[in-house]
Amino acid sequence: MENRRILGLDPGTQIMGYGLIEGDPPKVLAWGAFTAPRRPLGERLLFIYRRLEELLDKYSPDEAAVEGPFVFVARNPRSAIAVGQAQALAFLACAGRRIPIRSYLPTRVKASVAGYGRGGKEQVQEMIRLQLGLAEAPGPDAADALAVALCHLYHSRQQELIGEK
Repeated sequence: MENRRILGLDPGTQIMGYGLIEGDPPKVLAWGAFTAPRRPLGERLLFIYRRLEELLDKYSPDEAAVEGPFVFVARNPRSAIAVGQAQALAFLACAGRRIPIRSYLPTRVKASVAGYGRGGKEQVQEMIRLQLGLAEAPGPDAADALAVALCHLYHSRQQELIGEK
């Protein structure tokens, strides 16, 4: 597998987590989160979109992956819609730069990195720390974004092994 950069995103209209890995085995290049100011939704979305553009320009990832909306749409439609809005920004920013992007369900992301699709945030944070050899675990939003990037890497490996890529 070539030495490609994968940007993982944990979308939200308040906080967008990001994590960038490179290579296989992966090494971490960057992680963090940006928090939108408490403003009307349109202004928050514009803020997030501009931060995404800056992130893509700064790191020039080869691929991106984003966590999809939770499957709890019927229980909490507002949260699902907010995640979908932020996810759409990720797709738009990547499409504008011709960066391929995939979406993964949260249960698949957790299963990929923690071995269990219903694991908690702390479990994901610790598994990210261990798998990426970090001295300390990233915050929850950045850890989720790194988990999405790792999930994409693992999925890509599987696709290559079975000849689907």
